[in-house]
Amino acid sequence: MSRLDRYQRLEYIRQHFWNRWQREYVTEMQQRQKWRIPTRQLQIGDLVLLKEENLPPMSWRLGRITSLFPGKDNVARVAEVKTTHGTFRRGVKYLCPLLEPADTSLEPEDSKAPEYVQSHH
Repeated sequence: MSRLDRYQRLEYIRQHFWNRWQREYVTEMQQRQKWRIPTRQLQIGDLVLLKEENLPPMSWRLGRITSLFPGKDNVARVAEVKTTHGTFRRGVKYLCPLLEPADTSLEPEDSKAPEYVQSHH
């Protein structure tokens, strides 16, 4: 196998992986339910990925929601997200929440790690 053939094969595998990751894994992170069924709405402080169709998934920006803009029905339709590259406004359908609110705290007392247990001698 020549170096060019090997490179093309590796590039094909890499692109295939990221396409599947975007199509299957990231979309599964978002709950797909009818708008009539009440679900948890995005909230200020939520950690999200800014999904962009023209960029590979590893290039999507990570940010925190700083503002929400609800429609007439008080359901947020647009969010303002702060990233390391600035602040962006995006429709909520282009945001992918990453953590549940209980998982966002990194305080030691909120840790889900097992507590230290003393052994009895």
